[in-house]
Amino acid sequence: MNRIVAILLLILLLPVIIFASIYIFLVDGFPIIFSQKRAGINNSFFSIYKLRTMKKNTPDIATDKLTYDPFIFGGKFLRKLSLDELPQLLNIIKGDINFIGPRPALYNQTDLINKRKSLGISKLKPGITGWAQVNGRDNILEKDKIKFDFYYLENKSFKLNFNIICKTFLKVLMAKDVN
Repeated sequence: MNRIVAILLLILLLPVIIFASIYIFLVDGFPIIFSQKRAGINNSFFSIYKLRTMKKNTPDIATDKLTYDPFIFGGKFLRKLSLDELPQLLNIIKGDINFIGPRPALYNQTDLINKRKSLGISKLKPGITGWAQVNGRDNILEKDKIKFDFYYLENKSFKLNFNIICKTFLKVLMAKDVN
C-alpha cells in the first residue's frame, strides 16, 4: 500500500519536484538530488534521497551541528515546506522507508543509533515523518526524540498514524519547528 500511494504522490507532485529542481539548478547548479547514508530497519544502511538545499561540500553532519549557514539561496524556504523530502517517495517505492516511522538517523549519529537499538526502536522501518517530528521536528533534543520514537514503538496504531499524518500536514503548512 505504501508503494502504491508513493507512486501516485510522485506522479501528482512531479510538477513541484521539477520546479524545485530547476530552481536549485539555476541557483547552485548540479547536483540537484543528493543521497545520504542513513540507518534503516535493524540499523542496515541505505541511501536516502533529498533535493539539495545546502551548498556543495557541506559536511555530512546534522544541520544543528554546523557552525555556519550552509543553505543555498532559497534553501531554507524549500526545507521549511519540506519540499527537499519529496525524492524520499523513491525510498518508499524501493522499500527503504515508510511514510511513518522514526526518522532515519545519519550514519554518523552513533549515539542515537545505539540508543534506538537498545530500546528496540531500530526494529521499526524508518519514515519520512514520525511521532518525534510532529512533536518538535528539528527543534528537539536527542533524548526527547528517543522518548517519542519509543512511544511510537509501544503505541503504533492506525489512530496514531492518522494523528501523525494530520499533524505533519499542519507542521508543513505552518512551516513550524524547522531550523
